[in-house]
Amino acid sequence: MVSANLRGKATIVTGAASGIGLATARLFAESGARVALNDLPGNLALTKQVEHLQEGGLDVFLAPGDVGSPEEARRMVDDAIQTMGRLDYLINNAGGGFTKQAIPPADLDSLTEDLWERNFDVNLKGAFHCTHAASDHLKLAAGAVVNNASTAGLGINQGSSIVYAASKAALVNLTRGLAKALGPGVRVNAVAPGHIKTPRTDRLGEKHRQRSVSRTALQRAGTPEEVAEVMLFLCAGAGYITGQTLVVDGGMLT
Repeated sequence: MVSANLRGKATIVTGAASGIGLATARLFAESGARVALNDLPGNLALTKQVEHLQEGGLDVFLAPGDVGSPEEARRMVDDAIQTMGRLDYLINNAGGGFTKQAIPPADLDSLTEDLWERNFDVNLKGAFHCTHAASDHLKLAAGAVVNNASTAGLGINQGSSIVYAASKAALVNLTRGLAKALGPGVRVNAVAPGHIKTPRTDRLGEKHRQRSVSRTALQRAGTPEEVAEVMLFLCAGAGYITGQTLVVDGGMLT
């Protein structure tokens, strides 16, 4: 397990009700940071997870807001920073494919305007709006941003729609642009997870899991905790790394 001393540090993690976001929030809090956990307003799962972490003695709190809305994203970031008094790390994890099942690449009729808008509003624009809102405070702290991209954004089809893949490819490019825009004071990187065992990938079914795992060198699915460790490394260490996307896929790209 990767560890770091983050006492006195403050972190926002978006999309933190489950999966990679929750694992990242827990790891940062266990490392001593104060952590604002964001997800959609009214998400009972988020409330329960925050209560559970608080019962374990961790310094965490709710930061509800739909990052797919520019206004809500900015308000959520502003409110969280006001509560914590500073911001050192921003984890732009919120995202998804926003479909109940995989859409085959040839099924263009299923790629509705609503699907395009929601994917890009949350997966891409949400990361931008949160980062923009946090940028001044991150500069004061010489902080770091980590975006959660995907190997789908690098051309590896894992059953996600081409809309989702396009939004994640754009997020990889946005990461490079933000690294230039916020440097030299703030580092901006991304992770590109492969097949990670989360509620989202579980919904794709056992056939999808077996096919994805068979393509990895490690012959297993990754865990949210393993992605969280990479995010911790990119924030607490990695002082000369910025504008990069680290692949966390068990060797799928090999």
